[in-house]
Amino acid sequence: MIDPVLLRADPEAVKRSERARGNDEAVVDQALSADAARRSALTEFERLRAEQNEFGKRVKAASKDDKPALIAEAQQLAAAVKAADARAKEAEAEFERVAGKIQNLIVDGVPAGGEENFVTLREVGDLPTFDFEPRDHLELGELLGAIDMERGAKVSGSRFYFLRGVGARLELALMSLALDRALAHGFVPLITPTLVKPEIMRGTGFLGEHAAEVYHLSEDDLFLTGTSEVALAGYHSDEIIDLQAGPLRYAGWSTCYRREAGSHGKDTRGILRVHQFNKLEMFVYADPKDAEAEHDRLVGWQEEMLQALGLHYRVIDVAAGDLGSSAARKFDIEAWVPTQDAYRELTSTSNCTTYQSRRLATRHRGESGKTEPVATLNGTLATTRWIVALLETHQQADGSVRVPEALQAYLGGLSVLTPVAPAQKA
Repeated sequence: MIDPVLLRADPEAVKRSERARGNDEAVVDQALSADAARRSALTEFERLRAEQNEFGKRVKAASKDDKPALIAEAQQLAAAVKAADARAKEAEAEFERVAGKIQNLIVDGVPAGGEENFVTLREVGDLPTFDFEPRDHLELGELLGAIDMERGAKVSGSRFYFLRGVGARLELALMSLALDRALAHGFVPLITPTLVKPEIMRGTGFLGEHAAEVYHLSEDDLFLTGTSEVALAGYHSDEIIDLQAGPLRYAGWSTCYRREAGSHGKDTRGILRVHQFNKLEMFVYADPKDAEAEHDRLVGWQEEMLQALGLHYRVIDVAAGDLGSSAARKFDIEAWVPTQDAYRELTSTSNCTTYQSRRLATRHRGESGKTEPVATLNGTLATTRWIVALLETHQQADGSVRVPEALQAYLGGLSVLTPVAPAQKA
């Protein structure tokens, strides 16, 4: 949620952010009006409650003869206090409803515009080239006996799959390499719940414009998470945490679920956009003043992973209209997928400033000693989709795939993945 103090102090900054995102800035004035009504209702409630407290003293000190009339008056005052309390709570709920429509204030320097208005910050690594016609990741996965889409569809429907044999091992190798690197950078590993309560899903901002992508178990009123970011953001909800020694860093390993309702074309072939996948997510609680520097560190750790895997990639600064409600800034890293002749997103890392922590009541003690909202940040360190770029980048003419040196120890020393006989794939 937007900082109400900032909303009152600098509504023009909030309007600029909404305009950059392509949103209707009228919601800012609506929120200001709701805030004024909320504060007025609260002031009236507090005035009447103070009057009630003072009147209570008069009743106690009154004579036996005067008390009946004063008690009747006190009852009327109690009813007025109760009504004022109800109005104050109603006004608070209305402010939260309206202010909740305002998306996080973007960080200075974020490009304005929509999906196509990103800014490329850098391109890293050699563009893969071949002296043969490269196969796409699904064809390679089938040759290696690593990916089985047909049986995935038979068991669960379209865009489900089995990773089998070396495919299953490859995913575990990727995740294990990422976990080891996260541990080296001081992250605490967590295997997170994949079902969360509505208030946690809502608090992270995933029940807004992307609600259609989320699976909901209506009988239990629980949501399947599309990233462990959700559970990790809820981990310290309603808590005051200690950041004196620096940021709290967690690495969440989980299965993730997404409807992917809007994807089509090449996205639906193979395992690029699927309904279920595994992911290791970095999540950080930090002092807000350190958030931008921490954001850069997360990107750096992601780049180290991609470089170790020998992938050609670019880092982009995502435009405001493509950020999602919680992110104040987001950097995507997109790897080159040879058969698509295009970059495809492998990682995102977002600085959500205090937007999520205000909703989830996660605080720390600032320099003044008062409790203040923390900043939250998140970023992918490995996920199933990376197999797409790995197979296509490191393929050889015979359908075999070279294993990057960084992964070999996690695959029992394998340096090359080789096609398997038809009987082994059946």
